[in-house]
Amino acid sequence: MQTHILITGASRGIGAAIAAALTSEATRTVALSSADGDFADPATPARLWQHSLDRLDGRIDVLVNNAGIFEPNPLDDEDADWLANWNRTLQVNLTASADLCRRAVLHWQDRKAAGRIINIASRAAHRGDSPAHWHYAASKAGMVAMTKTIARAYAQEGILAFAICPGFTMTGMAEDSLASPGGANLLADIPLGRVAMPGEVAEMARWCALDAPPSMTGAVLDVNGASYVR
Repeated sequence: MQTHILITGASRGIGAAIAAALTSEATRTVALSSADGDFADPATPARLWQHSLDRLDGRIDVLVNNAGIFEPNPLDDEDADWLANWNRTLQVNLTASADLCRRAVLHWQDRKAAGRIINIASRAAHRGDSPAHWHYAASKAGMVAMTKTIARAYAQEGILAFAICPGFTMTGMAEDSLASPGGANLLADIPLGRVAMPGEVAEMARWCALDAPPSMTGAVLDVNGASYVR
């Protein structure tokens, strides 16, 4: 039987690499990009979930939450702007993912079926981020805590959850950072001497989705070239 997989944020970068890694004769993948719905809209996850069920014959086996944003939020912004930026990032990165996780758990419970969740978090969940990205670090730390909670709560039902925490990865955002005046310092902070490639993160997601042993549920996996070791 094919494994039915829903991946969000799959139009480029890490998401596109995950979609490629999980597309085979043994899987049916719905890879949804940001064009399929604005996650800043609280109504989007419900529409996306139902759309995916319709395309996958009413069954989803694996959810990969990859969609996210990384937008600056300077401390000296006007109060209303700072709060709006904070809420937007938390909605897109954490709340929308939580909504999809909830729907996935209820779906599997209703079907009395096993399922897997893979949440793409960030190194920032552990070591924080820049002064303009409090909200991003908080959203990713929340995603890690949510993953652990799901794993502890539903393991006996065969519902497994994993989090992957990439550091800088060779996407458009990383390329801009490497080309900036601080690019050399960025690389100097990575003992491996380079940023991660999207395919490296994708291979970890593929393994968690299809092959990771159930006893690994709740694991948080790092992909950061030893730039943060815990």
